[in-house]
Parts: sequence; structure tokens; C-alpha cells
Amino acid sequence: MSSLKWYLQGILNSYSQVFFSDNKVFASILLLVTFVDFYTGLFGLFSVLISNATALWIGFDKFRIRQGYYGFNSLLVGLGLGVYFQPGILLLLLVLLAAVLTLFFSVALEGIIGKYGLPYLSVPFVLSLWALTLASREFQALGLNERQIYTLNDLYTIGGSLFVDLYEWWNSIPIPVSLKGYFLSLGAILFQHSVFAGVLVAIGLLVYSRIGFILSLIGFYIAYLFYLLIGARFTEVGYSYIGFNYILSAIAIGGYFIIPNRNSYLAVILLIPMVAILTISLSSVLALYHLPIYSLPFNIVTLLFLYALKFRVHNNAKLNTLFIQQNSPEKNLYSFINHTERFGKESPVSIFLPFFGEWVITQGHNGEYTHKNGWRHAWDFEMADDAGKTYKNEGDYTEDYYCYNKNIIAPADGTIEEVVDDIQDNMIGEKNLENNWGNTIIIKHAEYLYTKLSHLKQGTVQVTSGDKVKKGDLLGKCGNSGNSPYPHLHFQVQATPYIGSKTIDYPISNYFLKTSKNVELKTVATPEKNQTISNIQVNPSLRRAFFFIPGEKIKFNVIDSAEHEADWEVKIDYFLNKYIECEKSKSKAYFKIDDAMMHFIHFEGDRRSLLYYFYLAAYKVCLGFNKEFVLHDAYPLNMVFNPKNLVLQDFVAPFFRYKSGEFSLTYAGSHDALSDTRLVLNSKTTTKVFGKKSKEISFFFYVDKRGIKEFEIQTNQINIRAICIND
Repeated sequence: MSSLKWYLQGILNSYSQVFFSDNKVFASILLLVTFVDFYTGLFGLFSVLISNATALWIGFDKFRIRQGYYGFNSLLVGLGLGVYFQPGILLLLLVLLAAVLTLFFSVALEGIIGKYGLPYLSVPFVLSLWALTLASREFQALGLNERQIYTLNDLYTIGGSLFVDLYEWWNSIPIPVSLKGYFLSLGAILFQHSVFAGVLVAIGLLVYSRIGFILSLIGFYIAYLFYLLIGARFTEVGYSYIGFNYILSAIAIGGYFIIPNRNSYLAVILLIPMVAILTISLSSVLALYHLPIYSLPFNIVTLLFLYALKFRVHNNAKLNTLFIQQNSPEKNLYSFINHTERFGKESPVSIFLPFFGEWVITQGHNGEYTHKNGWRHAWDFEMADDAGKTYKNEGDYTEDYYCYNKNIIAPADGTIEEVVDDIQDNMIGEKNLENNWGNTIIIKHAEYLYTKLSHLKQGTVQVTSGDKVKKGDLLGKCGNSGNSPYPHLHFQVQATPYIGSKTIDYPISNYFLKTSKNVELKTVATPEKNQTISNIQVNPSLRRAFFFIPGEKIKFNVIDSAEHEADWEVKIDYFLNKYIECEKSKSKAYFKIDDAMMHFIHFEGDRRSLLYYFYLAAYKVCLGFNKEFVLHDAYPLNMVFNPKNLVLQDFVAPFFRYKSGEFSLTYAGSHDALSDTRLVLNSKTTTKVFGKKSKEISFFFYVDKRGIKEFEIQTNQINIRAICIND
């Protein structure tokens, strides 16, 4: 990105950040609105230029400068000074100093309250403009602005009688008093005291965010009704220059810092009267010093609320705060819903099955034999043949049982806590009640998270206390020791490191469930009695195709209407997020990967690029091959629908979604799960409206032992073929 383009982005974003946005269209509208009063807009722009240039000169974070985080408070200060004082060299000097002072306030507050995970909002603007308002009383050479006193004269000077006629026509349009107050409040955010400015801001807000627009109305009208209810005065001057507190509070609390839903809207309804009470009380105090209240109530209530939420025990589903801010209530909502559906059940530490091959659960949670009371969350595993028998011959000997002497492996990384390996195996039908658990291994995976594997074969344990193990490491072999009348593996998760510890309810990650009809992939679930399950056995070809490593370069020869090449590189950012970047379009597809699964989690950039289609096609890939199962997943709505097609959905999205984007992936082309022969993967992206299919894209991956050989995209309109060029 060129330095000029980067700097211009920082200027535009300084305008949109006033409304917590980085939307360029909205920023352009706001920039235009500030010039409804030409000199006000000019000094606002000058203040942003000085602030961003100073931040760059000092060496502050370029990302934060580009996003407008250091510019929007300076913009407000510049606008405030521009509207209060007569333009001139002295005011220009004052705005320059004010911009730098506001920048320092912003950086200081970023350090002071930022360590608590709180934003500084527009506190720097309030502090700076208060300081300058108080100081200006001694500035005898600084004249007050008289432009808005003689509005008709100013308009006649600028545009003659035409501008005067337009002004009078506009003011003659009948607008309800409350709605007029709403528009005046929106305009007052940018120090423009006119309905016209407010209408432009409202249009921009609607373009930027439908949720934000609705919240602005809710915030203003809740305050308006509250004033009427308590009998407080709500004059035109009052509701224009303090009304924006309710609008900004509603947007911040209802849709920006909190995931928008019915509970965030309820929070707005409850908190807006508190903003009103603070506005009334603080206005009386500040009036003693002849200081306007500006956005102080909005800052106090929003910061208090966000700070209070940090003391919750859980970030519950009612009021969810954000971890990744996308500067759009809609994007935040759709991404949060999607992430919760896909990964919300994931455990802090993934626990996997402790064996190879297919095993049957002969006793599950709350079992009928021994899994009772405090020890109810456990599994007993055996192996069975096609007829459902767990043994061959008559089953009179331990060696007759299919699971006996089979390898038992570590279910996750950890440290061996305790080992018992000297208890003799039982004869079939006998039990050793004195050594109930038999030969046992306990592994510590994290604080208060242990797994226990019991009834192992005597003398087969391969580890000792204190050993570090990795997922899949050999631990020992399945036996028949302890309270075990026939060979099986007892497996449980517990919170303490003792052999007799009680169990905890903890799910198993990434396994195949075999049913009478097909095979299902369970990413996080609790296996049940009589289910046949197995670990995912990674296919070498699929691993080579989809196990992306930072630094890896991928090149395709793309054949559509014309032939061209697509060059990608796998990268990792400062936060250790992995992504694939297209060299030409600079599009990025972020992904997460483990031993058995690859998920794409986010895309940004050109939706006409090959990388976007690749993101859709490989949205979720299991690196283990099984011809009998189909993968399913869901996309964030904003990733598969055009923004224009989501406008109506956006209005009601906090309450329900009638559109959906579905992903499916089927495997074909090989009968051997471990072979390197040619594999074919067919995925589909399907969009639906009220459950009815509206669009579908089909994708085909052709994979061999070298990885992806070919990638095809098929719709009614396009047919793209991308051939991988291996170095």
C-alpha cells in the first residue's frame, strides 16, 4: 500500500470512527457533512491532518493511525473550535496545538484504561475542548463565531437568493418535533446544528449499519420518552447538543462492544435513562463553570457498563463482549454466531480416543454396571466383529478377545502422573476387587484435567511417572486386570490425580461414529453405549494437500474466460494467526489446523478472486479419508451473501435469521483410507432463504500423493479450472 493511500485511509477513518466504523462511504458522507459549515469542516480536517502527522512523526502504531483511532478525537476538537471561533491565523494555531494535545490525551488514556481492556472513546475530546474553552476566556485576540447568527446573510453571500430560497423551502417541510430533534442530535455530533446535516448523517449511518441505525432511533426515543415521563425540559438546543449522548450510547452498548441481540437491546433500554440522569445532573454542575457537557454522559455510562461486565464469572450468551472487532455490528453478529456454532463446544484441551481402529462402547456414562454416582462419566471400550461379537471361538481365554493386547495410546499431550503395572490379568469371568482399577495410567493434561486408563495388561506399560507424552504415543496394551471379568479398556476424565478420583463430564474430540447407514464425523461430543467409534486416521495425500505450513507457496494455472496464474503464500501474523494470501489481490483466507482437521475461519479481500472460491470450497476438511461420510458446516451470512441482499436481514438479525449459507463435502475416488491413490473431493456452497435454495456452487478437488492436483468451480454462470503447478 502506497504511503499516500495509507495516509488518506487514516484521514477517512478518523471521520467514521466517530460512529465506531471504518466504512469509506460513511466516512465520505461525514466528511461532507462537516463542510455544511465550511470553516467548521476546514478546521476539523486540519486537526485530523495534524494529529495523524504528529502520530506518524513520533512513531506510534501505523495500524492505529490508519484505522483513525488517533484522529477522531482531534477531529471533534477541531470541529468544536471551528464552530465557536472566528476563522483566522490565531485559530489555526490554536487548532494545531489542540490536535497535538488531544493526541497525547488519547495515547495516555490508551495506556491508563487500555490495560483494563477498555476503550478511551471520546474522553480525550471532552478533556481537550474543556481545557481550551477555559483557556480561551483569556484569549482577547480570538473572536467568537458569528456565522450562524446571520444565517440568511451568509447563505446569500455564498449562493445568492437561490440558496436562501432552498433554505426556507427546507425549513418549511413539516417534520415531527421528535424526529427533528433526532436529526439535530445526529448533526450535533459533528457540530452541525441543522436538520439537513442530521439527515445526511442518518443516511450514512443506514448505509454503514442497519443495526446501528435502529439503535440510534431506540436510544434517542427512549431518552425522549423518559424526559416526557419525568417532566424534564427537552428544548431544541438541549436535545441537539446533548441528544447525541443517547444515540452514541445506544450504538456502543447495543451493537458495537456487545454482540447485538435482544438482551443488548434490553440493556440499551435500561441504560439510556441512566445517561439521561447523568446528563441532567452533570449539566447543572458544569454550568457553574460555563462548560458544555458534550459527550461526557455517554463516556461515563459506556465505560462503567463495559468495566462491570469484566467481573462476570462467564461471558454468557445474554451479553457477549467481543474478542475480535470488525467495526460493524452486522459483521460482529454474523461472525459470532458462526464461530459459536462451529467451535462453541470446543474444550480448552482436546481429548481424543486412546486407541487405533474401531472400538465399541460396551458401557457408557451412567452405565448399568459400575459407572454410577461420582464415577458415572466414564466409558468401557471393546472391539467387535461384523456379527457384533467381542471375541472369537468360545471366548474362554483372554487371547480370544479382539481388544486384548491391542495398543493403547495417549489421548492428548501431558505428563504421566501415576502408573500401576504389576497386577496380574484375570481369567475370563473372574474379578480382582482388591485392586479394582487394575493396571492403570493417569496423565495430567492441564490443571484440574487428568485422564485415567485402566485394566491394562500386566507388564506392558511403556511409561513411568514424570514422563512427557504426546498425543498418540504408545502407553501400553489393553488387558484384563482389576475389576474386569473380560478384557476391555476403562477410560475417564477427572479433575484430580488419584487412581480412585471421581469423574467429570468432558467430551471427546474428532472421531468417526459408524452407524448402520453411514459414518459421521464428531468434532466435539460424548460417545454413547453401543456406538462404534474410531480415531481419525490421517490420509497422507489429504495431509499433503491441506496441511498448510507458513512459508509454503501455492501456484495455480487458472483457466476460465482467459488463462492466467494465481500465486498464493501461506503466512502468519503477529498474533500467530495463519492465513493464505493472494499475491495479486492481497486477499487473505485465515485458517486453523490440527492433526486431523482444517477449518477456514475468515476471509477478507476480493470475492472475485480464486482464493475466495478456495475458501468456500475447502471451508472444512477432514484430513482422514472415509468414503461413507459427508461433512457439513455453516458460513457467516456476510461471507456468502452480497451486502445488498442482506439489508432486510440485517434489520432483524439480532432476533432471528431467515437466510443461511451451508457447506457440505463428500469424499470419493478411493476405497483405501491410507492409500496415496487419486482422491476426489466434492464440496458445495448452498445459500437458502426461508429454507429454500437460492444459489449453489459446486467444487471439485482432485488430490494425489503430491497434494492438490486440480481444483474446479462450477455454477450455472461460470466454470473455472485451476491446475496446481508443483515446483
